[in-house]
Amino acid sequence: MTGLRDGVAGPEPLREDVARSLCPAPAPPPDLGPRRTRHDLANEGGMVELHESIAALLASRGQWRQAYHHLRSALDLLSTEDTPRVPEQLRHEVNRLRREHAEAREQSLRDSLTASYNRRYLDERLADLLAVDGTGGLAVGLVDLDWFKQVNDTYGHLLGDRVLQRVVELLQEALPSGSFCARYGGEEFVLVLPTIDAARAVAVCEAARIRIERYPWTQLAPGLRVTVSIGMAHETGTGQHASPAATAEQQLIGADALLYAAKQSGRNAVAYRSASEVRIAGLGEERRTGARLLGY
Repeated sequence: MTGLRDGVAGPEPLREDVARSLCPAPAPPPDLGPRRTRHDLANEGGMVELHESIAALLASRGQWRQAYHHLRSALDLLSTEDTPRVPEQLRHEVNRLRREHAEAREQSLRDSLTASYNRRYLDERLADLLAVDGTGGLAVGLVDLDWFKQVNDTYGHLLGDRVLQRVVELLQEALPSGSFCARYGGEEFVLVLPTIDAARAVAVCEAARIRIERYPWTQLAPGLRVTVSIGMAHETGTGQHASPAATAEQQLIGADALLYAAKQSGRNAVAYRSASEVRIAGLGEERRTGARLLGY
């Protein structure tokens, strides 16, 4: 039935059920489940597991550096504000790879025969030492085995290798703190003595020469005798004002020239420079006289 308003028929009101059908109530928001954390987002697609799997494969191949980077990525994905706890197994794996990487690095800097440092480490370390101000002096002793070719020719190369190994052990014995021995090449080695004055450096080199001369070499082979000659160069003015590479090269050249002087004096001696004069340690009186005649 229609109603009248001011004599005009108006529309009939809609029933409630018809109004609901024409204008339905808004639907409730969809159920999205619990809120996802940053950890959930990080682990979507299995990224953490993927990094760990790749790391395990690389580690099995000995590619420690690449494996470490993948484990580091997995650790970064897991280390968020929402998930501060890192799985203990992953932590142990990262620490293991760090140790193995450090061991591999150390082995890459060692001579495979004598276990002394190699030329690569020598060049790097010398440059670093010469670039530091206030070192208190740096000495380099270039050591060469006397008549070593005759040792190889007489006793064979296997025994020659044993001699080199034992010489390195004797050179490294009682070295001052921070000092090291490196293989320069063949039967030549370098003693690097940082933070030391010239007199003390000569004493260290002379003590090493005496240990080698007095070692009972006949225990290795009847009639075997081994001695070394050493050229010791000492540098007092080290610092960043100098070119590290050039200074290191010059110091090794200076030690090589002094080694030549030690050999010219009769071998089994230590040659060093005092002011402008080249002096020889480890000589008997008769050999000192001969060295003076040679101009050393």
